[in-house]
Amino acid sequence: MEGMKQIEAGDLNVGYAEAGPTDGPAVVLLHGWPYDIHSYVDVAPLLAEAGYRAIVPYLRGYGTTRFLSSETLRNGQQSVLAVDVIALMDALQIEKAILAGFDWGARTADIIAALWPERCKALVSVSGYLIGSPEANKMPLPPRAELQWWYQFYFATERGRFGYDKYRHDFAKLIWTIASPRWDFDDATFDRSAASFENPDHVDIVIHNYRWRLGLAEGEPKYDDLEKRLAEGPLISVPTITLEGDANGAPHPDATSYAKKFSGKYAHRVITGGVGHNLPQEAPQALTEAVVEVDGY
Repeated sequence: MEGMKQIEAGDLNVGYAEAGPTDGPAVVLLHGWPYDIHSYVDVAPLLAEAGYRAIVPYLRGYGTTRFLSSETLRNGQQSVLAVDVIALMDALQIEKAILAGFDWGARTADIIAALWPERCKALVSVSGYLIGSPEANKMPLPPRAELQWWYQFYFATERGRFGYDKYRHDFAKLIWTIASPRWDFDDATFDRSAASFENPDHVDIVIHNYRWRLGLAEGEPKYDDLEKRLAEGPLISVPTITLEGDANGAPHPDATSYAKKFSGKYAHRVITGGVGHNLPQEAPQALTEAVVEVDGY
């Protein structure tokens, strides 16, 4: 993506793309796993044309984002990713931003909207309310739902860590295919994003994230208070639009299950046409329109 920059923020030196006027309303666009900033390769220019300042950071463990210290735990627990984004906003002197995301990025945006509403002007969350807790995750799901999480159980083993490290390119491509069964992406599109998984901390962050969810890896004690608040399933009061593709092959909650989690002005949209999990890249116009719409709430 054009406009690539680096900035020290919190525990990280963050790589991010920026588009649009620096004095425009800020929109922070957050990617998921196994994706990267190119999920927003078409969204960022559209927002820039509409007068917004689009910021698209690589999450910890992706692309050009690096830890400042070799001593820092390569932690992937949910609250940490939100703390990273708050630190980035602080470093960029952005007091308040519209947040939009999918997958890990949607969960991160949800967390900021819930715990730091004063920093979030409005929210666009693909697949809705994704805040969870290791305690809640101890409850088994019906077998078909568990099957969708096969990779989480794989990652719980050392064989899985080794396998993901060894085959991360093929692994990610398989996830893309399963998660977006009707998205006809080409090798060049995939390879552009796959380059970001060569980050030296990528495997550690991904494995820790999924093991932490199952209670198989500890988080950092300094984030215990945040996780305790998140485990209570806090309501989100900021204006929100949730989106779902009509062909999302990845595990995702039904929209009726989370509608009541949004206590402010709220709308849900289903994006049709075979749109899968990577909604911003598969339906950039729809994501952009949601950001502009929710900004007007």
